[in-house]
This record gives sequence, C-alpha cells and structure tokens, in this order.
Amino acid sequence: MIDIFLRHRPIFQVLSGAFMISFSAIFVKLADVSPTASGFYRVFFGFMFLLVAALWLKKLNRPSFSQTLLIIFCGFTFALDLFFWHVSIMYIGPGLATLIGNFQVFLLAAIGIIFLGETARARLLLAIPLAISGLFLIVGLDWNTLDETYKTGIYYGLLTALCYTMFLVCLRKLQADGTPSLFSSLMLVSLCCAIFLGLKMVHNGDSFTIPDLKSLSALLSLGLFSQTIGWLLIAGALPKIQASFTGLILLLQPSLSFVWDVVFFNRPTDLLNWTGVLLTLTAIYMGLTGKKSRA
Repeated sequence: MIDIFLRHRPIFQVLSGAFMISFSAIFVKLADVSPTASGFYRVFFGFMFLLVAALWLKKLNRPSFSQTLLIIFCGFTFALDLFFWHVSIMYIGPGLATLIGNFQVFLLAAIGIIFLGETARARLLLAIPLAISGLFLIVGLDWNTLDETYKTGIYYGLLTALCYTMFLVCLRKLQADGTPSLFSSLMLVSLCCAIFLGLKMVHNGDSFTIPDLKSLSALLSLGLFSQTIGWLLIAGALPKIQASFTGLILLLQPSLSFVWDVVFFNRPTDLLNWTGVLLTLTAIYMGLTGKKSRA
C-alpha cells in the first residue's frame, strides 16, 4: 500500500488538493460576512499560514522588481476573481458558481491559440457548444423565465472565469520568469490580494468584524485548506503529472462543490440538472485536454 502511494504520490497530491478546494464555496456560505470580507480573510489567513511555513522551511525569498510587479498584478486579478465568485455564490449557490467559474478553461484555450501559437484539436471546438448546452440544462432551458437575481449570479460567475483566466496567465508568466520559492510566491500574491480586498472593504464601508465562532472557523478553514494546503498540494504536483490527466483529476473540485451544495444546502436538483452537470464537466475536461502545442 505504501509502495503504491509513493509511486503515485503526485496523483494523490492533486486529488487531495482538489478535494480540499472543493469545500471553499461551502466555507464562504457558512461565514456570516460580506462577499468581499470572506475573500479578504481567505487570502489574509492564507498569507499568515504561508508566512509561517516559509519562515519555518526557510523558503522566504525576495523577488526582483519585475517579479514584484507581476506579483502585484496577480494579487489584483485574484482579488477580482474572489470578489466576483463570492458574490456569485450568494446569488446562485456554491455548486453552480464554481461550475461557471471553471469556464476559464475555454478562455485559456483561446489565449493559447491566438497568442501562444497553439493549435486546437477538434474536441476543443466541440467542447464549447457542449458546455453551453450543459449550462442551460443546469440553470434552466428558458433564460427568460429566470429571475434577475439568478441571472446576476450567472453574470458574476462568468466574470469570475474571466478574472481567473487573467490570474492564471499572470501566474504562468511569473513562474516562467524564475519566481521565488513556491511558498514565497503564493504568500506574496495572497498578501497583495488581501490588501486590494481590504481597500475595497474600506471603500464600501464593510465591517472587518467576524461575528461569531462559526464564521471564524469557516474563514480559518478557508485560509488553511483552500488558500494554503490545497494550492500547495496541486502546484507542487502539477509538473509531475501529464496535463490531460491533471485536468481530469481537477474536475473533482467543481463537481464536488456542486455535490456539497446539494448535500449541505439542499439545492433543488433534478435529473435534467444532473445531466447538465455531467455535460459541463465533460466539456471542461475536453477543453483542458483539447490543446496541442505547435511543434
């Protein structure tokens, strides 16, 4: 058993990371704070945990000026991503908000094709209409029958996907330029993100008060498991696993988030909705594995 674990350790790492991050939306919903505040405390507590880890492991490095600019921009785009995602959760629930946020795979594919010289396979082109069809099955076949609040949540989910795409592109550039250690990079990005979200809270007059022990526990869990351990597990294992297989494993995160929404918050879900979930996850996987670098 131990031998199997050692041989497939990177796979177990990604599985564990995806499992931990799948609870992010649940923690957000359990915390009785504003959407911006939940995002702020996620990255602030994450920064504190990463700082302790970096000091303990002696992985605290100083970035160069160009790296610092990239880190600041990463923090800004991640702040937007969290803000839009947390608002979307409040409108349409954690499961659907997470599913829509994962549509970033198609935006990343478009960037790869247009700007990075990558060619698309046929299944990537098929994935886009499949994903749209799945989304309509989840949210309802008749857009006009949905109330404005629900539509607003979907719009915020799509903005989440856009901002998450910008964050990932920036993070890729940061890593390609020779970043500080993984701990330092994630720590500094978390700190910058916390500053931006904190300024947003001050501008809006949001309270920094954590009202009760339940909210504190949820926010600490969000910072520890989602922002710190989950990201570290996945980021550390990615170079050791084939991209297509990694994409398949990471689909656990949005699918489990939807399941947790049904289990913990009794989200109304019928066979048509589950069919939409299956189609959407299949399309996301096709999008993740539907690119081929130009030789």
